[in-house]
Amino acid sequence: MRIDVVNNAEGFSEEKLSALDEYIIRLSEAVLSGEYTSPQVTRTLRDAYATLTFVTPEEIKSVNLEQRGIDKETDCLSFPMLELREGEFEAIPESGDFETDEEGNRILCYGDILINPSACEVQAESYGHSFEREAMFLIAHSLLHLLGFDHIDPTDEKIMIDRQKRLMRDIGLAFDDELEDIYEMDNHRDTADSASLIPAGTPCKHCGTVALLGRPNVGKSTLLNYITGMKIAIVSHKPQTTRTNIRTIYNTEDTQIIFTDTPGIHKPTSKMGEFMVDRSYKAALGADCVVLIADGRFPDPGSVEKKLMALLKESNKQVILAINKYDEAGQEKLLPLTQKYSELYDFADIVPISAKTGRNVDLLLSVISNMLPEGPRLYDSEYMTDQTERVIAAELIREQVLHYTDQEIPHGTAVIINEFKEKNDDGEVTSGDDRTIAVIKADIICSRDSHKAIIIGRDGQMIKRIGTAARRNIEKMLDCKVYLDLYVKVRNDWQNNDALLGETGLGKDIDE
Repeated sequence: MRIDVVNNAEGFSEEKLSALDEYIIRLSEAVLSGEYTSPQVTRTLRDAYATLTFVTPEEIKSVNLEQRGIDKETDCLSFPMLELREGEFEAIPESGDFETDEEGNRILCYGDILINPSACEVQAESYGHSFEREAMFLIAHSLLHLLGFDHIDPTDEKIMIDRQKRLMRDIGLAFDDELEDIYEMDNHRDTADSASLIPAGTPCKHCGTVALLGRPNVGKSTLLNYITGMKIAIVSHKPQTTRTNIRTIYNTEDTQIIFTDTPGIHKPTSKMGEFMVDRSYKAALGADCVVLIADGRFPDPGSVEKKLMALLKESNKQVILAINKYDEAGQEKLLPLTQKYSELYDFADIVPISAKTGRNVDLLLSVISNMLPEGPRLYDSEYMTDQTERVIAAELIREQVLHYTDQEIPHGTAVIINEFKEKNDDGEVTSGDDRTIAVIKADIICSRDSHKAIIIGRDGQMIKRIGTAARRNIEKMLDCKVYLDLYVKVRNDWQNNDALLGETGLGKDIDE
């Protein structure tokens, strides 16, 4: 198998593109290893080729319009030539599928890939990693499309994500843990056509609310983002990333599950911490069932889990134990840990999962569905969250602050949106589907002058990186251009300031 490279990206650095040559060879070799294609496909494609063409933003936009009817610049496109599904032939190539070279040899082309390196460069900068990794991510993604992998159906998407992660490891460009968590597949795909709308109030076989409980950083937000396939709850390796109860809605034809992602249970040291823990408890008490998420790498239930189980016993709730990250600990540790938890609580079911890779998540969803009652849908099936775009935009900004400042500042930042205006092509303020730009002005709140200096960075470079990355993610969510204006302000001890907590949505609930 070979990949023929053509450079039509006029004006783009030849040096940058030539740096990909070795990785492209590794990619071709990895695909033929047997993990991605059946033996029959592997044999057939061994002497086949695909074309990889680097193009200008204008050219990829033109191809999108001509071939797909979409007037949009994208980062990559792929055009399969063979009928494959997940590395298996759906139709064996016939004589008409082959070309003949100058020497009379029959040659098989299995597809064409277009890559927009200008978009690669911008995206690499926004995520703080190399151009090579970004470009090869797109090439691997496109190559999998040629081999019949897809992400339209959620089940197919999970398979494709798994294969893509493997390919990136195979060629030596695997993402580190934090980048893998925030670097979602939907940054490199077009949204699939929405399923037919099922309105709220329609009878549903399984419908209800589910609270996710667990210690900080156990994987609750990662699980929800995996289930929905989009970034709703922000993810970080820093504790207490989630601060409010975020409702995420999972829909199928006969099921609607309203998940509540709660802040991790911890010993509060401020008013903000007290409100976060209080909201977690209330979510558990008000839910139809509870999923307690435990970290499979710990050999015993900790004090946090024991405290939660004691609370749940008092409420007489149905509880599912989801043991996350069990694959990192190893199967041999799973049974002893399961037995220790079972001695402390009579769980309705116990499901080992990996929120990061999606392993057994379908099983967990099936178990949850069967525990929920029949009833009317609470939301239209098109809804994925009860959070407003304004709230999610603030969270996407805060996520990039956490990502780029890393360990340099503590978990003491918040984001307040001061202005969120939507405009159409004529510059008129609108709130409808005709918006083409959103103007967002936001304050990043921190506790000390030294933290402000870190967030702004030398010559303003850090705040620029934060703003660029946040803007691109907000544009993905809003599906329009975004003008983002960020200001960094110091508010000493803001976590104990009732007024500021109210502005950030971290104060006491309105219904108290």
